[in-house]
Amino acid sequence: MSITGFALILTAAFCHATWNVLIKRINGGPELIWLFSTVTVILYFPLALWILLVERPQLDAMTFLLILGSATFHLGYFLLLQTGYRKGELSLVYPIARATGPLLSTTFAILLLDESITPQMAAGAIAIVFGVLMLTGGFRSGARNVSTSLLFGLAAGVLIGSYTAWDAYAVSVHLVPPLLIDYGSSAGRMVVLAPVASRSHGLIRQHWQQHKWGVIAIAVFNPLAYILVLYALTFTPVALVAPLREISVLLTVLAGSLLLGEGNLKHRLVWALVILIGMSILVSA
Repeated sequence: MSITGFALILTAAFCHATWNVLIKRINGGPELIWLFSTVTVILYFPLALWILLVERPQLDAMTFLLILGSATFHLGYFLLLQTGYRKGELSLVYPIARATGPLLSTTFAILLLDESITPQMAAGAIAIVFGVLMLTGGFRSGARNVSTSLLFGLAAGVLIGSYTAWDAYAVSVHLVPPLLIDYGSSAGRMVVLAPVASRSHGLIRQHWQQHKWGVIAIAVFNPLAYILVLYALTFTPVALVAPLREISVLLTVLAGSLLLGEGNLKHRLVWALVILIGMSILVSA
């Protein structure tokens, strides 16, 4: 893996962990997704316009189909994740989703994108995914909301694997600009959730008044995290990128323990070390 690819994914992991912790803290629903998606569309509009005018990407029917598909997958992912965070624990739902996602996206990449995987890549990926699963402590005695967290985590993981493979094809094969495909996804969420927003004026106003800077941070970091990953996918195989993204799990779970009072810090630090070892193996592949 190149240093550039590693740097992009590591930066994306910090962005990803940040917006997930903020979403958990705000504890909203579909109206929050609409709110930060709308702010994203406004903030990133100059960059999207610049890409259209300067790069002049091919805007054919296939491009719009890929953007529409990406928007659909991501909307489903956000809705599941939001519901899972309200009903379960951040440090259970998020890691389970992130552990399931790379397994499926790597499988899709091998089957659909003709990527290959070496024994070293497989060892690193297995170490990361195993570390993530053990890191959750989701099956420990006395864990809260385990079944609910597990179900929502697995469902979100299926969508992660699906949108990763879909978007990898879009940016690496059809050459859709990463920022454009993510911008289209944000715009799609804004349009689809508009009826929900129209019925939730009071709640949206409350989120904005009480969590204005948190919403803005989500609007910035949510697309930035994935845009960086998409750029990495233009020159790095999915089989490397998908497992390495799981460093965000380490950051999010530690935040859940330290900032949100979800506990089990010692246990999670041990398995965090396993994730870091797996990451080292994978990066050197």
